[in-house]
Amino acid sequence: MRRGARIRMLGWLLVVFPLLLAVIQSPAVTAYIATVKEGALPVYARGDLRSKIEAEAKRLHEPPVDARIDRVWKAIPGYDGLAVDVEETYRLAKKQKSGSPIPWVYKVVPARVSLDDLPPQPIYRGNERKPMVALMVNVSWGTEHLPGMLQVLRSERVPATFFLDGSWLKKHPEEARALLKEGHEIGNHGYSHPQMSKLSSARIREEISRTEQVIENTLGLRSKWFAPPAGDFNQTVVEEASRLGMKTVLWTVDTVDWRKSSTPQLMVERVRRGVTGGSLILMHPTDRTVKALPEIIRVIQEKGLRLGTVSEVLSPQRLEPVEPMVSF
Repeated sequence: MRRGARIRMLGWLLVVFPLLLAVIQSPAVTAYIATVKEGALPVYARGDLRSKIEAEAKRLHEPPVDARIDRVWKAIPGYDGLAVDVEETYRLAKKQKSGSPIPWVYKVVPARVSLDDLPPQPIYRGNERKPMVALMVNVSWGTEHLPGMLQVLRSERVPATFFLDGSWLKKHPEEARALLKEGHEIGNHGYSHPQMSKLSSARIREEISRTEQVIENTLGLRSKWFAPPAGDFNQTVVEEASRLGMKTVLWTVDTVDWRKSSTPQLMVERVRRGVTGGSLILMHPTDRTVKALPEIIRVIQEKGLRLGTVSEVLSPQRLEPVEPMVSF
């Protein structure tokens, strides 16, 4: 190396070396080196996978909601909560290739208070956090429009709950069996369509239990839900139904399809305006209902709501969670 080049190199070192020495001796770097020597530096694997899972688990956590008695809606069922199983999710995620979505594992957190824990009260709706609604069909006259309703429900793959009047069931056992065969739920609608609030306790029990006996003899099952004719009830009705093992169910949205002035368009609009998560939608087997039913189903589904039976809507059981697409 020529003498001039050596002089330039020496000059450069005289400038740079003091700077390097100052950095190495700085408190931050000295502390870092000491931490490494002690083995206390945290180790982050695959982009800090566990921390990512724990942070996302907090965001995804949904606490359970207990059943309660509302001032307006009376008895409202609870809704189970949802939590991420961090340990199992982390165990499975470690086995995945880098960049893969996290395989979320969930666990249900049950509600502590259920409908069965509440005193007898009428039920007008399911829990508002459950994105599911039910069609409840009260049947106490005629059969001519049932096949049309069943055809629509079958083609749309929608279950419903049919509340049967006992005297109707006595006359139309085959039609009732067809409802059951199609996978629909059966409820109790009393025997002779009376004003239940005007009856004595003994007569209330007779109306409900007589229908229940016909349901059991004809269809081989017992119903869980009692829908009072015309929605007429008092606390005695609710308590007598409870003594017979049934809860009293009313409705959230009424299509008013029994009224001849109710067109299919009006029925659809009533549902559009009133339906939310947990709604129970009242209807009857009429010609107007058959015409309106496909559009009613479409309106419900467009709102992101699923259709189920009354038992499914009033259950605290969660619908399947949607898994977030988080990669690592």
